[in-house]
Amino acid sequence: MVYLKRKADDFLTAWKADPDRKPLIVKGPRQVGKTETIRRFAAGAYANVVEINFVEEPKYRAITTDGYGADAIIRNISLLDPSKRFIPGETLLFFDEIQSHPDIATALKFLRIDGRFDVICSGSMLGISYREIESNSVGYKTDYEMYSMDFEEFLWAKGYGEDVADGMLEHLTQARPFSQVEMDVYSSAFLDYCVLGGMPAVVTPYIESGTFSGTLQTQRQLVADYQEDIRKYATGLDQARILNVFRHIPVQLARENKKFQISKVASGARFKDYRGCVEWLETSGMANVCRCLTYPELPLRGNYDENKFKIYFGDTGLFVAMLDDEASDDLRANRNLGVYKGAMYESIVAEALRKAGYELYYYKKEDSTLEQDFFVRTREWLVPIEVKARKGTAKSMRTLIASDSYPEIRFGIKLSAGNIGSSEHVFSAPYFTTFLMRRLLRAYDEGDAPLLDNPER
Repeated sequence: MVYLKRKADDFLTAWKADPDRKPLIVKGPRQVGKTETIRRFAAGAYANVVEINFVEEPKYRAITTDGYGADAIIRNISLLDPSKRFIPGETLLFFDEIQSHPDIATALKFLRIDGRFDVICSGSMLGISYREIESNSVGYKTDYEMYSMDFEEFLWAKGYGEDVADGMLEHLTQARPFSQVEMDVYSSAFLDYCVLGGMPAVVTPYIESGTFSGTLQTQRQLVADYQEDIRKYATGLDQARILNVFRHIPVQLARENKKFQISKVASGARFKDYRGCVEWLETSGMANVCRCLTYPELPLRGNYDENKFKIYFGDTGLFVAMLDDEASDDLRANRNLGVYKGAMYESIVAEALRKAGYELYYYKKEDSTLEQDFFVRTREWLVPIEVKARKGTAKSMRTLIASDSYPEIRFGIKLSAGNIGSSEHVFSAPYFTTFLMRRLLRAYDEGDAPLLDNPER
């Protein structure tokens, strides 16, 4: 089977090269490629790997019964499987699916102090049990969050080199439009990415066969698996309510007003009864929550109305899988997004921003048509982002830029199917460049993206 290169590969290599490395915990939702990535890295970096999966091999949950010291852990593993070898300085201990045995996190401190073996832990629902893991291993671990593939990784899977992203970034920082060939190729690949999402189990057969054959069935199985995880791990909460919210995400995104309305989830539903459900889906990595700013100003964190939000899937492929058969068939056969066009592009932009490390915020002014899809920031300025499914003038963004009421907004970024351009303090870029947003704004801060500069109003 083809291996899909991931950004986590470079992180793992750098982690191994650090002489002061701590046990590593790789977090992320189900099926984003954590286990395969770690296994491939381990096979090339270590002479000996001891892998334990606490879901598939529940007997290993007993390895901490005699305490958390390195000797006790190693002794109990050897008792359960005498074929496993422990070579000091050459062995990686890989504990997988640790959400089924979070108690192992207590052992990380002692394994770190012992120092004979490197340790990597991974799990699909770590967000849910992470408070327990955090309290048991604070100061003795390194965290890494892994997502499904972003568009850059998707291009790698299609055979493009790392220089492609550098070339795209150069276009953006110089405000130099792409050629027609570049626009056609990248836009076509991006539409495929929109249809597939970034789950390796979906992308791999597409890469191998060059067709969408079987990908919808895989996507729908992933949705079923996610719903099963809700039933399995949502302890102490109303699982039916969490499932209701999960299933209503595509329905509510398809509305003109994409704000998630709890009242639409079930008859008589109230926000206070569902608050924990939304938080659970976000913490699990299944969903991205975009919060409504109380006012478009810095700082962003904490400056929002907790009762107003939008919900997107963590991977847009899940959104596609939950469309009705007719819409899904039309999307694959004709690349027609239909009534979901606005929701699809907004969802894929939200996903790209989240994978780039941004928290998600939007703004809707009360009793006004003023509404802005997303916000990011530079060192000094608040930067509105507009997602245009159709050709348009980004009216709300221009209002924010022109008004003296929002002094921290000097320019905005419009994402659309069109090419790079700049007009009246609005910088336009194609959707497929969204994954470069953080790098673009860093270049702006360093003075390397001069055409984003804004003269005084």
